[in-house]
Amino acid sequence: MIPVVLSGGSGTRLWPISRAKLPKQFCTIFEQSLHAMTLTRLCKLGEPWVITSQALRDLTIRNLNELSLNPQNLILEPFAKNTAPAIALLTALLLNKGRGEEVVGIFPADHVIENEEVFNASIHFAKEKAVQGKVVTLGISPDSPATGYGYIQSSLEHTDEQGTLRTHSVIKFHEKPSKDRAEQFLQSGGYYWNAGIFVFQVRIMADLFKSLQPEMWALVNSIRDDFSNIVEIYNKVENISIDYAIMEKLFQNHLACIPCDIGWNDVGSWDAIADVLGGTQTPQKIEVRSNNNFVQALEGKTYAFVDVDDLVVVDSGDALLISKRGRTQGVKDVVDLLKLKNPGVLKDHLYEDRPWGRYEVLRDADNFKSKVIQVNPSQQLSYQSHKKREEHWIVTKGQGEVVLNDETFQVQAGSYIKIPLGAKHRIRNSGTSIIEFVEVQMGSYFGEDDIVRYQDDYSRI
Repeated sequence: MIPVVLSGGSGTRLWPISRAKLPKQFCTIFEQSLHAMTLTRLCKLGEPWVITSQALRDLTIRNLNELSLNPQNLILEPFAKNTAPAIALLTALLLNKGRGEEVVGIFPADHVIENEEVFNASIHFAKEKAVQGKVVTLGISPDSPATGYGYIQSSLEHTDEQGTLRTHSVIKFHEKPSKDRAEQFLQSGGYYWNAGIFVFQVRIMADLFKSLQPEMWALVNSIRDDFSNIVEIYNKVENISIDYAIMEKLFQNHLACIPCDIGWNDVGSWDAIADVLGGTQTPQKIEVRSNNNFVQALEGKTYAFVDVDDLVVVDSGDALLISKRGRTQGVKDVVDLLKLKNPGVLKDHLYEDRPWGRYEVLRDADNFKSKVIQVNPSQQLSYQSHKKREEHWIVTKGQGEVVLNDETFQVQAGSYIKIPLGAKHRIRNSGTSIIEFVEVQMGSYFGEDDIVRYQDDYSRI
């Protein structure tokens, strides 16, 4: 089958770790990012495709390269328009490639699945039903009256079975319910959490878009092969989820649900993260007459709790979140306030991943800015200059070469290079490990947009 990862979410409920330039699916909250975990899991089903936004291109390609996956299987939307346009675009592309008989699985990029054996069995069963013309969704067996998920209402009678797995016809999709209604769902039976996982045959989904969303289908089919008009088209496409656009309009005999217990968690809040990680978080934590406090932060900092219980503390260096356990959904209210008072802290971290490596801001003052910059093996920065600043580089680790106004210098730990105002320059890593250097900028302006690029391996302007 063709497993497809939808990776356009912003993950604002996991602020301050998740931000616009490094959303939830790319954060290293676990040993791997959720995005990398999802790709690794789906490789067992087939070669994964990824649909994401142009803004997340570099982060996505980095993950694909690290996992030795084909970056050609990447669809870039100019901006997010929810899941229906993304799936319509994918369906049209595959249909036009003559792959209408193939089966596609749609998977969110930012969920945890602990029971992969049951997950794989469920997807293989779903594929069998998809070949028969069904659109299949996985229903997660609920263990609590959760109000943070949508629900799938299915018939109590099953229509087919394979081992312990069964298919049920779908009666209705329900939006996130109130607490009382969620408790009713749990008591009634036949209600399952909607994990956003769908399996279908390409030609079947194409026919559904043609009949249920003809305007959207016509628009995505007018996108040129080179995507040169995709911005114009996406400005016209409706912002709507696949649930609203297609799934809720299907007759019961077209849509099937496979209830399953796959150890699923959408890790959509810091409470959920704390539940998954338990006591495994890495920062040093000291509790004095205190219990059940959770810390998520960078290593190298000690956190002490005195006479307090049930706190969630998330420290990202430039922002600190403190919440009671069970109340971290309130982060969305913090985000709403920050949009008005300090929107920059919703967008940028002190560090930023680039296709060549990473940098971290140490100090950003009126008269200078300092960074630690790491360049990965065989990578190099763009050949560039700055109009408003000079730079001073001290290499602290590794070896490489600096090109300064077309002259090349070999550098290693302890080397110092001055980059005068307006000078063309770049550094490349010629070693087998990371090259790291401290950069001090001095001048009148230190913004990332003060860059004139003359050559770039990553086709940035």
